[in-house]
Amino acid sequence: MPPARLTVGLKIGTVLLSVYAALALSSLSSVYDAGLTIEVGSRLLAPSAAHWFGTDALGRDVLALVAVGTRTSLGVALAAVAAGLLCGVPLGLLAAARGGLADDALARAGDLVFAFPSLLLAVLLAAAAGPGAMTAVIAIGVFNVPVFARLVRGNALSLMQRDFVMAARVAGRSTAAIAFDHLLPNVATLIVVQATIQLSLAIVAEAGLSYVGLGVQPPDPSWGRMLNEAQTLASSAPWLALFPGLALALAVLALNLVGSAMATHLDPRSRAGSP
Repeated sequence: MPPARLTVGLKIGTVLLSVYAALALSSLSSVYDAGLTIEVGSRLLAPSAAHWFGTDALGRDVLALVAVGTRTSLGVALAAVAAGLLCGVPLGLLAAARGGLADDALARAGDLVFAFPSLLLAVLLAAAAGPGAMTAVIAIGVFNVPVFARLVRGNALSLMQRDFVMAARVAGRSTAAIAFDHLLPNVATLIVVQATIQLSLAIVAEAGLSYVGLGVQPPDPSWGRMLNEAQTLASSAPWLALFPGLALALAVLALNLVGSAMATHLDPRSRAGSP
C-alpha cells in the first residue's frame, strides 16, 4: 500500500474507532438508559429529529440500542481476544524456546481446536452452562489461543538461531527468560497487528453467536440480536436492520484499516521500498 493510501486508511480507521469508543462510553449515561425504556406508543417510528435511528417494536430508541450494543459487542470481543493473547502468546513463546515434545504438543493441540469452529464450541458450552456473554467470550477466546500461539511460535522459531539468543543460552539463562526477555520483544509488533485482525473477527463472531441466540442475552442489547429481531420487520421497518448492520460493518472496516496500515508500516520490505 502506498504511503498516501496508508495514511488515509489509518486516519479513517482511527476516526471510526474513536467514534465507537465515544459511543461505548456515552452508553453508560442515563440518557441512553432512558432511550431503552419501553414505550408502546412510540413503536416502529421512522428516523426523525426525535429519534435519529427510529424506534423498534417496543418503542425503544434504536440509536440508544446501537450505542449500548457497541459497549456489549466490543466488550465481548475485547475479552475474547485478551483471553487468546494471555494464553496463546506464552504457549507459543515457551514452545519455540523449549522445542521438542512441548512444541509438538502445542501443534497437535492447535489442530484439535481448529477442528471445532467457534460456533460449534459455543453450542456445546451453551448446552452445558447456558447461553450468555461468558459463553461467547470462552468460545471465541478458545479459538483465538492457537491463532496467537502459532503466530508467536512460527516467528520465535526463526529467532532461535540468532546470535543474541545463542548468547543467552551460553550465559545459562532459563527457557522462560529467553522466551520473555529475548523473543517476546522481537515479536511484539506482530502480536499487536494480529490482535487488531482478531478483534475484527471476534466482533463478527460475537454478532453471529448473538444472532442465533448463543451470545448476549436480553435485556442487554447486541448488534447480532438486533439483526435477528429485525428480520421479521425488514420490509416495514428497514432501519431496524440497517443501523446495527452498518455499525457492525464499519467496526470491522475500521479495525481492518488500522490493522492493514500497521502491518504495512511494520513490514521491512514496504519500508525499504518507500521514499
